[in-house]
Amino acid sequence: MDYTLYIGNKNYSTWSMRPWVVMKYFDINFDEKLIRFDSFANDSLFKQTILTINPYGTVPVLINDDTTITDSLAICEYLAENHQNLALWPKDPKQKAIARSIVAKMHNGYLHIRNHLPMNIEASLAQIGQIILRDHLDVKNEIKFFDEQISSILAKSNGKYLFGDFSVADAFYAPMCLRLKTYQIPTSNHLNRYIETIYQTKGISDWIAEALLEKDFIPMDEPYRFNR
Repeated sequence: MDYTLYIGNKNYSTWSMRPWVVMKYFDINFDEKLIRFDSFANDSLFKQTILTINPYGTVPVLINDDTTITDSLAICEYLAENHQNLALWPKDPKQKAIARSIVAKMHNGYLHIRNHLPMNIEASLAQIGQIILRDHLDVKNEIKFFDEQISSILAKSNGKYLFGDFSVADAFYAPMCLRLKTYQIPTSNHLNRYIETIYQTKGISDWIAEALLEKDFIPMDEPYRFNR
């Protein structure tokens, strides 16, 4: 099948990262098209470009022949349907249901973490992490909930990933792990080990390496730095 995946900057774009990692991990071939972030204003080059492809004006976007999918989870579900020989989701129906449940939580939750700890792979922001934990109880509480939930799932897993083998769920939780690493947020032993596993996982390690090569400073995505 011919796939084209439109993404934003690897250093910042969490939603672009998720389907990209899935396709890389499972060796699903695709052409990559990067649309550089400049701003999200209607007259920005990013918006002018992406709106010709996606009426919602967001990335990622997957094009397959005459089909356009404009949401990261929808893209992964489409890939799972098209490649049923690949275990993008856990095979066990109960595990699959739980995996989909936690992906749904990631898809529309953890808003305080998203707002105050944006993904920035290239940066090291330990001091900012300490300040955010000190000043934002809502972020601290979300991190505590995240740690407890992930640790509980990992304790029941028969492998090093959330449901034994790598799945869409791990791809969706990877950007959160990268955030915690950037801001050096203290986490439990279970979560620490999982974060280290995530960093060494095929697809994720590729994304990180390519993000570090971008060397592209986008001011709107840099609330805590004036320059690199």
